[in-house]
Amino acid sequence: MPQIINGQQIAEAMRAEIAAEAGAFLAETGSRPGLTVVIVGTDPASQVYVRMKGKAAGKAGFASATIELPEDTPEAELLGVVEGLNADPSVHGILVQLPLPKHIISQRILMAIDPAKDVDGFHPVNVGRLSIGDSTVLAPCTPAGCIEMLLRSGHDPAGKHVVVVGRSNIVGKPVALLLLRTSKGGNATVTVAHSRTPDLGAITRQADILIAAVGKAQIIKADMVKPGAVVIDVGVNRVDDAAHPRGYRLVGDVDFQGVSQVAAAISPVPGGVGPMTITMLLKNTLQAARQQLAEQLVTQA
Repeated sequence: MPQIINGQQIAEAMRAEIAAEAGAFLAETGSRPGLTVVIVGTDPASQVYVRMKGKAAGKAGFASATIELPEDTPEAELLGVVEGLNADPSVHGILVQLPLPKHIISQRILMAIDPAKDVDGFHPVNVGRLSIGDSTVLAPCTPAGCIEMLLRSGHDPAGKHVVVVGRSNIVGKPVALLLLRTSKGGNATVTVAHSRTPDLGAITRQADILIAAVGKAQIIKADMVKPGAVVIDVGVNRVDDAAHPRGYRLVGDVDFQGVSQVAAAISPVPGGVGPMTITMLLKNTLQAARQQLAEQLVTQA
């Protein structure tokens, strides 16, 4: 049986650390790390996720706020909300929940967020800083969570051949960039493959560490994994299952049952990468608060 890389346990340990650090920040500065989430409309999944973020932030001792706007909010009004948050020194992290209603251009909103408060790590400035290996950048949460899972489970990527399956701007590309950095969690040799890679198995079988983030249910089979490899499954896919109370079940991009027979370590779905995303959001907010305080002190000097 392989080592199960339990994202829930790692996330809980990290949240305890973050809460302690937030307490120290409060004692030092007299203020709490501040996170504000903006949600437009009533998408049920988004509402659940936003509530989870708020609950986690509050439990960690952050100043947490949610701004709820109606579905028909004009783009100009949403931009005004973002500008106000940019100017508010008590708000260290801003997150605009996606997806946005169709009449709003998401990229325009994301680009309006102050990069110093972009705790999602999606602003082009932060993407550029990540691409040049800046170790102080606010990195996208899910990719950063993958790196933490590897490090905290004893699988440092340094010197390893890591194959990333998936090239999205949300996971595939940024996790490859994180792995290439010269700082902790990096120094790997990285290959990026995707759904159109010919003979995908020939590539994935070369991996010491395999990160699957392609968004295709159980595309990674046992014969595509090198014996003894470490497998991180980022995928979350619904598959029909009449025996399940909801009529479906969640599976990853990896055939867990098969791959667990050959891998040395593997993350499950659910309970793997998922819990890490909000945890890394909290970590980014704390980091943003510290960096903004340092910038203020430099400005005042």
